[in-house]
Amino acid sequence: MTQIAGDARSTGDSHERVRELVYVAGRRIDLPGMFNLRDLGGYPTSSALRGDGTVPWRTLFRSDALSQLDAGGLAILAGLGLLTIVDLRTHVEAEIAPSPLDQLPARHSHVSILGADLPALPSRLEDVYTHIVGQCGVAIADAIRPLCSGKAFPALVHCSAGKDRTGVVIAMILAVLGVPDEIIAADYSLSGGYLDPTQTSAITQLHANTGLGDELTQEMLGSPPQLILDVLASARESHGSVEAYLLAHGLTADDLTALRTALAG
Repeated sequence: MTQIAGDARSTGDSHERVRELVYVAGRRIDLPGMFNLRDLGGYPTSSALRGDGTVPWRTLFRSDALSQLDAGGLAILAGLGLLTIVDLRTHVEAEIAPSPLDQLPARHSHVSILGADLPALPSRLEDVYTHIVGQCGVAIADAIRPLCSGKAFPALVHCSAGKDRTGVVIAMILAVLGVPDEIIAADYSLSGGYLDPTQTSAITQLHANTGLGDELTQEMLGSPPQLILDVLASARESHGSVEAYLLAHGLTADDLTALRTALAG
């Protein structure tokens, strides 16, 4: 009985530490016209070759679409010194909501994770994720490749909501860095709060940026942590590890080494 109580306290302490880490001041960057811009700094990394470290602050960012940024917000983003911007949206989304960051002197990479047709996707969120990890591995690797360079950072990865496509790509990057799954899942789950369906302006903006109508349901706006844990589990089940999954879909060992060197400080 004592051991069970001790385990419960340990689990509770662990959850509290994870919560403190993902909600730390500076994680979310609040800019007018954006709802889900976050810094991935401070997360613990682990590598057999490099040992333990932390993702550097102001190095890797994730976000929703940028089309509603005002001049002040654009100036703040420009001040981050971004060298790489990876846009995971379809070409249709990019045409509907062009990014003002296209004018920045950064390397711009446009990789549509989901192909060309958002309305053709499954209506259940878990089925969308099964489709992404099962059918879009090459696109995921293509999206990560621009970050596999010593001159890639600071970098921003984004889609329209900054939740699903961005969530999968960021989860795989963090997994390669050795960030614990519970932290990856907790970081992923933050999006659901920032895209709360009660925030009418956020939902209106997503409708406008994606061209989706009734398909943009409350369920599709959620980010339950188990979804991203299932993505990582699926990659590991099919290929043995997330690293092996990415290697099988086009990245090289040198690519992953460069990614770890830049981010697993």
